[in-house]
Amino acid sequence: MIRLAAGLAIAYLAGSIPTAWIAGRARGVDLGKVGSGNYGATNAYRTLGAGPAAVVVVVDVSKGLLPVLLLPRWLPVEGVSEVAHQVTLAAAAVLGHVYSLFLGFRGGKGIGTAAGAYAAMAPWATLVATLGWGVVLAVTRVVSAASLTAAVALLIAVWAFGRETPLVVATTLLVAFVFWTHRENVRRLLRGEEKRIRKGGAG
Repeated sequence: MIRLAAGLAIAYLAGSIPTAWIAGRARGVDLGKVGSGNYGATNAYRTLGAGPAAVVVVVDVSKGLLPVLLLPRWLPVEGVSEVAHQVTLAAAAVLGHVYSLFLGFRGGKGIGTAAGAYAAMAPWATLVATLGWGVVLAVTRVVSAASLTAAVALLIAVWAFGRETPLVVATTLLVAFVFWTHRENVRRLLRGEEKRIRKGGAG
């Protein structure tokens, strides 16, 4: 269990890396005090522009991908299935991103980091979710609508591909968590007040 605890701590710390905060500070901006106040790629895009936001996306995805991909090999845990081990690491990374140790337990909404984790655990389901995200974003230009669609598409794909029970349960909980972190966005969507993104962001 020491290895499991160590792996979870590493995954959480990796998820906690405040990518958007670092990108903002590099431009002299605290993203927690401008735009939506969210330390995520969408606020980085709107505030800093496409270039910095792209870096934020790549790093945030890596924060989920690398712990899930590497830690089961580096810190294997006896008596725990590979899928269950990956799921717990993914949860730790996503929680680190949403509740970053370095930002007073604030952060982003977990979509990029979750996408990275699922790219390691369920690549085909992740592809389906990514395509759903891209189509909805292209049609609506509303990131939250695309993210919520991707979460539901991921869950349906995980069920459809008959993945192991721990992953199905974890995905169901993840979708509920995503809707909870997007609860204000959902309210604005229902009121027709959610902002659309514009090409190029601030840059």
